Amino acid sequence: MIEIKNIFKTYLMGKVEVKALSDVSLKIASGEFVAIMGASGSGKSTLMHILGLLDRPDAGTYFLGDMEITKLSDEELASLRNRFIGFVFQQFHLLPRMTALENTELPLIYAGKRHLKENAKKAIERVGLKDRMNHRPNEMSGGQQQRVAIARSLVNEPLVLFADEPTGNLDSKSKDEIIAILKKLNQEGKTVVIVTHEKDIAECARRVIQMRDGKIISDERLENGKRVTEVAALEDSLVNAALAIHHKVAGQGQFLDYSRQAVFAMLSHKMRSFLSILGILIGVAAVIAMLAVGTGAKESIEKQLASLGSNLLMIRPGSERSHGVALEAGLVTRFTFNDVVAIAKLDDQVARICPSVTGRGQLVYANKNWSTQVEGTGVDFAQMRAAVPTIGRFFTEQEVKMREKVALLGMTVVKELFGDSNPVGEIIKINLINFKVIGILPEKGATGWHDQDDTVVIPVTTAMYRVFGKQYIDSISVEVKSPDLLDAAQDSIAKTIIKQHHLGKDEEDSFQIRNMADIKNTLEATTKTMSLLLGSIAAISLLVGGIGIMNIMLVSVTERTREIGLRKAIGASNKDIMAQFLIEAILMSFIGGITGVFLGSGISSLISIFAGWAVNVSSFSVILATTFSLVIGIIFGIWPAQKASQLDPIEALRYE
Repeated sequence: MIEIKNIFKTYLMGKVEVKALSDVSLKIASGEFVAIMGASGSGKSTLMHILGLLDRPDAGTYFLGDMEITKLSDEELASLRNRFIGFVFQQFHLLPRMTALENTELPLIYAGKRHLKENAKKAIERVGLKDRMNHRPNEMSGGQQQRVAIARSLVNEPLVLFADEPTGNLDSKSKDEIIAILKKLNQEGKTVVIVTHEKDIAECARRVIQMRDGKIISDERLENGKRVTEVAALEDSLVNAALAIHHKVAGQGQFLDYSRQAVFAMLSHKMRSFLSILGILIGVAAVIAMLAVGTGAKESIEKQLASLGSNLLMIRPGSERSHGVALEAGLVTRFTFNDVVAIAKLDDQVARICPSVTGRGQLVYANKNWSTQVEGTGVDFAQMRAAVPTIGRFFTEQEVKMREKVALLGMTVVKELFGDSNPVGEIIKINLINFKVIGILPEKGATGWHDQDDTVVIPVTTAMYRVFGKQYIDSISVEVKSPDLLDAAQDSIAKTIIKQHHLGKDEEDSFQIRNMADIKNTLEATTKTMSLLLGSIAAISLLVGGIGIMNIMLVSVTERTREIGLRKAIGASNKDIMAQFLIEAILMSFIGGITGVFLGSGISSLISIFAGWAVNVSSFSVILATTFSLVIGIIFGIWPAQKASQLDPIEALRYE
């Protein structure tokens, strides 16, 4: 079944070459029980590792059945180990946080046969541990642990079983039990190759090979091998048939199995996993909270701009300049209703126009009084400035002409003077003048230190001639028919004012026309920059979390080196190991991401409650943060996963 010819193997220990095997040739037939003996350093363990496909020779050939396998890839060798070879080690190499049954099932995962769990139970029963299959290794004696290792080696029904000093760490009673099990397996047709330095163990074998200095010095058969040769012919044909299909059935562990192993590894090292998750959690929470603040600020600004109206031009008197110094505003240009009429004639560009005067007023109702801003406007103010009353009505053109004493109150004024009562129809005093309340303005909220709801709106003529005693208009608001006409309308209005007031070249800056669209674009650009800045800062937290995951995973690779060696010995390929470690990193990132979303949303709510800031957790920020966390897991998990997958199984198993 197995034949090696002229095998050489040399190791480097520092700069010194150690010849472990030198021109070794050997045949092992199916059904044999072979003991390989020799002193320490004789090469017996190296020979077993090469026979078991855990190591590669420097030179020579290896035939399994009729197939020469020395040039096969690591993936193909892993498949062969999983399908045809079972290992029993001196150190047992059981995963401590798994039960006996779970340890036994491991080779099934890498064979793509996890569904054949009954095989694991049968293997446990086969070595006499039916009542201990749900116990962990630390709950078992050394002999019981070695029997679990034997059950694990048998679960895939291998053709050959390799045992490396299987009784080295056992008491005499346990030693006898293990040898009895190996002899029984051989009698059932299993090929057994055992490495030992104990003569009484070797005497149980039917063939003893002695080694010294990397060479076979004797090969003694203890009984007639005729029956063995006949069985070998049958087994060789089975090997050849199985080798033809091993690519299809071996090494195809399913994604869910990898995920289970990753979850198990995370639960086995809870603190390490928690620290990895914590870095991503903080990063994602920071991204969610910062983007929520940025988005909320943007929406708040948009809401405030909407309250000012759309496509607006604000015209205000400028100031005279003397030797480059600005004097009092409005000294050159003072607006009147004639300017309003002249601008309104630009009806191909202008949709609405509204004159305005403002001042402070002392309001009195019953035994309450309140100081607030009083704004005199035209009838178009309601449509232009999104100020259509929620209760009551706006004043009419006729009331403007007649200078009627009617008023609309903001919500802050209503609360201060009337509490929860309806003010419509009530009489209040504004600067000692009686006004009838005809409506309540829609609530707009505060902008910084300015409360937009702390205001009273009255007809512009009433404000000028009855309340403030003004002869001039403070400002004129113009709504242009479309955004495309803003620049043209601004130019036309400027020419109209210059013509109305006969302004010279040096007086053309005596008034100002502000384009609200420009202000809106500036504010939106500012909030966008702020959002990007906050998001970038939060993304750095995610990056740091990703580096933390990479560091933890690299430590994990070091801590689990022997485990990786074991998994490779029982058939895990490089891809299997890489997939498991990568899934583990992604799972930690995903858990951190999802938890971070909830934490970030909670922090955003607290910011809104205690700081009074407008926040908005958008679905975009949730998707972005979660996706980014997964990408971080993949990027920073690849290197540790790659490092784990490239570990040499022999070096990994020997790692202390």
